[in-house]
Amino acid sequence: MEHKGLKAKELVLRLQTQELKETKTVPVIIIPSLPAISVEVSAKWQYMQAFVFFMVINIIACVYAAISLVLSIASGAGSKGLFLMLIILDLVMAALMFSANGAAAAVGMIGLHGNSHVRWNKVCDVFGSNCRHVVASVVVSTIGASVFLLLIVLAVVSLQKRSH
Repeated sequence: MEHKGLKAKELVLRLQTQELKETKTVPVIIIPSLPAISVEVSAKWQYMQAFVFFMVINIIACVYAAISLVLSIASGAGSKGLFLMLIILDLVMAALMFSANGAAAAVGMIGLHGNSHVRWNKVCDVFGSNCRHVVASVVVSTIGASVFLLLIVLAVVSLQKRSH
């Protein structure tokens, strides 16, 4: 039975590895008068610092959300100081998430359209699945950041009602 569980885990790990890395063979022209050389290139999210920043901030925001939920439930309608601290930390998380979303979206736009001024070619026509994953991740993360913003507004309104 343990052998079957090991095979299932191995299959899941292999599928995850395939999702995180995409390898293609692309022609590279070194000198226009010579034929192109075929080079195998890989696309991984870890290759771009903006995507690493995006991933780290989203992990931090998820962990913070879980901790703040536990603190909110544990304190109930308790400490006004804790409530204010959570509002301030929610603001920080929302700002960090919108910043990370902007960084990832900017790099994604360069991947989609390229930048002719610095001769960066677009890569989404070669690494299409990575680009689709980036778009989906940024959309979901932006929804999450917007929820943080909504929670901040609700918390501030609630705090204002408590003070009157």
